[in-house]
This record gives sequence, structure tokens and C-alpha cells, in this order.
Amino acid sequence: MEKLVGRIHSFESFGTVDGPGIRFVIFLQGCPLKCKYCHNRDTWNPSGGTEFSVEEIIKKAMRLKPYMKTSGGGVTVSGGEPLLQTQFVTELFKKLKEFNFHTTLDTSGSLPIHDGIKELLNYTDLVLLDIKHIDNEKCIDLTGLPNTNTLNFATYLSENNIPIWIRQVLIPGITDNEKDLKNLKSFITTLKTVQKIELLPYHDLGKFKWKELGLTYELENIVPPTSEEIKKAKEILEI
Repeated sequence: MEKLVGRIHSFESFGTVDGPGIRFVIFLQGCPLKCKYCHNRDTWNPSGGTEFSVEEIIKKAMRLKPYMKTSGGGVTVSGGEPLLQTQFVTELFKKLKEFNFHTTLDTSGSLPIHDGIKELLNYTDLVLLDIKHIDNEKCIDLTGLPNTNTLNFATYLSENNIPIWIRQVLIPGITDNEKDLKNLKSFITTLKTVQKIELLPYHDLGKFKWKELGLTYELENIVPPTSEEIKKAKEILEI
């Protein structure tokens, strides 16, 4: 039987922002969204990256296990969009659970839920769910796709008792509208398993990648939110 491989963009050995504790973060290649603010523009192409087997990644994770154990950390699979490689991530998480790793899935939930995703979630301890925009039309403008699958995914996680950290990127003039933030808060209150809400201030540190690829960065004139804007948004979201 042909060995199952995943297409990997990059690794981060001592991640501290993608789940609890110190984490080994695996960034997968390929993404169905076209977020205007994406700071990993080079992950979009599903044919890019480098192929790795589950066994090769387990070896990398095992080297870092002592650091993860003492910090309450684990392994996070991010992207790109991990749900594009559901079978690979499922096999990886299955093997990680055999070695008692905490598993986290960092996703936009932008694909329709199918049996493969349901199986993957059986081996997932935590989902970092990136809600791109609570307003559907604005989400389409910002990412190229509606938010329907994301919100359905959030509801599925809640109904199946899977812990969630909600993430929202705060982009001045795009995602910081007071009404939208209140609607986001209202939606979150319908979910039973949200452990944390993370507000991620917009930055343009990935802008150079767009230029290296010969592409136009549409948010060229958007500046990061001020501390006052961040404070106001946090108050609305009650975080």
C-alpha cells in the first residue's frame, strides 16, 4: 500500500500562540480561502510544500515531547487549511494520541463537514476556529467564500462537546464594526464548548510575501488597530 504523506509548508518547534503550552506546530500546504490579509500567501497552492510521512513527523514531535509535557503543550496542525488534507491529519492525530500528545486543529472550518472530518475530530483535543467575518457578505468580500461552513462547523463542535478557542482577526474598517462584533458575540453565546476568545490584531508582516510572488496586496493602506480600538473590541466580546 502506498505510504500516506502530507504536503507541509513549514514547522515551528516551540510555538506558544497556537494552543496551550509549548507546541510543535505543523503548517500544511493548501487553502481554499483567499483572505486579503493572509500573512502566509505562499501556503495557498495545494501542490506546493514538501511531502512528509506521518512517521517522519512523529519523530520530529518526539524530540520535543519533554518540553511539551512540562508546559502542558502538544502538537498543533495549522495551515493553509488542514481540512484539505483530512486523511493525513487523521492518521497523524491517531498516532500522536498513541504517544499521549495533546492535539490541536487550527482551522477556518470553511469546508462542508463530511465523514472524514468527523473522524478527525474524534482524535482532536482542541479546535482553534478562525471566524473570518460574522457577516456573510463581508466574509465573501474578505475571503472569497461565505461563512456558512464555518458557522456550521462551530455548531457541530459545540454539539459534539469538542473544546473551541474562537479566533477573530481585528482589521480596522473591515472586522471592527460594532454591530458585527456584537453579532459575533451573540453567535458565540450559542456555543457550549468555547473555552476562550482570542482577538488577533491585524498586522501586515506577511505583505512582503505577496510582493515576492508578484501579487497585489489589497490592504496596503490598512494600518494595525490602536490599543483603544483593541480595547473597545475586547469589551464588546467580553474578553
